[in-house]
Amino acid sequence: MKTQDQKLSTLEKVGFGAGDMALNVVISSMMLIITFFYTDVYGLRTRDLALLFVAVKVIGAVSDLVVGQMTDTFLTRWGRYRPYLLLLAVPYGLSVFMVFSTPDWGYDAKLVWAYSTYILMTLMTSGVGVPYISLISGLTSDPQERLSANGYRLFLAKVGAFMVTIVVPVMASRWGNGSPAAGYQLAMAVMALLGVALFLFCFFTTTERVVHKVERQPLLEQVRVLLKNDQWLILCAVCLTGTVGYVIRGSVAIYYAKYYLHGDTATVSAFLSTGVAAAILAMVVSTWVTKFYCKVKLFRYTQLMVAVLSVMIYFMVAPGDKATAFVLYFALSLVVDLHAPVFWSAIAETIDYGQVKTGKRVSGFAFGGISVCQKAGMAIAGGMVGLLLDYFHYQPNQEQSQLALQGIALMLSVIPGFFHFLMGALMFKYRISDAYYGTVKEELRTA
Repeated sequence: MKTQDQKLSTLEKVGFGAGDMALNVVISSMMLIITFFYTDVYGLRTRDLALLFVAVKVIGAVSDLVVGQMTDTFLTRWGRYRPYLLLLAVPYGLSVFMVFSTPDWGYDAKLVWAYSTYILMTLMTSGVGVPYISLISGLTSDPQERLSANGYRLFLAKVGAFMVTIVVPVMASRWGNGSPAAGYQLAMAVMALLGVALFLFCFFTTTERVVHKVERQPLLEQVRVLLKNDQWLILCAVCLTGTVGYVIRGSVAIYYAKYYLHGDTATVSAFLSTGVAAAILAMVVSTWVTKFYCKVKLFRYTQLMVAVLSVMIYFMVAPGDKATAFVLYFALSLVVDLHAPVFWSAIAETIDYGQVKTGKRVSGFAFGGISVCQKAGMAIAGGMVGLLLDYFHYQPNQEQSQLALQGIALMLSVIPGFFHFLMGALMFKYRISDAYYGTVKEELRTA
């Protein structure tokens, strides 16, 4: 295929990015809102919450693998990945709405409802999420175009997250007529409708111009092939550790703003939005920096800087010190996301690297495996959040003890910072720079 045929129009990059904006209706809600919703609005106990998060994410990991296999198996006239966005957009939106619906039942029945709806939403998210993150490998094989498209994608994803942080808390407060449960249900209904529309927009504006010939391989054979791909394994470890850090910090941010900073609804929304605004800026900065600075080095050193900033937040922000908290949280959120376009572009490159190394191509299962690592990270983080809140004696909708406040501060700063340190350290083992990937592409062309 000619080089010019690999170029993506601005509309297609925006359309591709719209898909991640749709996914972030769930991802941002799960990272920033769901824990608080389940404890302070829905009324789940923290120990039940920990088990719920672990169980659901294990199911989600299995469903990711199944969907990854399906994308390798079926090829339609619309492509290998795009049909899932069309067929599952509406079920995805309905599942999001159901999670944030709060039936007026007894505790046990509400727990069953929470499990059922969260599992359904997780299955639907796998159904659209795995094909979506795989889609970039079908849009273009040009590494710079992939990096650019992922810049659009992650920028729009953060815009989606920004909307969740602003719209949901404010709407929940204003639309509920005194009932937070009703307010959250209405606010998330708006987000769900937006997600459906964005997935449909992604489907109609993108084209799968790169069709890789996927050799049918038994599941165990694919696993064996991937286990020989050392660079893909590094990304798996990076994804796992990074997700743990992200989710712990994101899950406790709303508690930190409300209880540690003594904030009202406006302060909570502003604090969450500050983090997302910094992440949006990070997408722009990252795209610019990687034009003249090694993307792998950027990945490594930004995550080590996050560890330092995390320690600074813990020691420099006193309870109620909003000004210092906002400044440092903005800085941390900016630095932590500078690596994001690099990571999502790197997955497709490790697949090509693995094909050169082993002579066999594993695509859908490779993307599904990364998604499994993300789910595993969410499961570990979700379980940790529930157990840590219980350990620090957090009490919903009450004045918190000194121990609880200290625990909330640690969960926003030092604890996730440790996982980002591990993430940066692991990247010192990753070696697929742009120059190295050029040799991989050449070997693929001559093979």
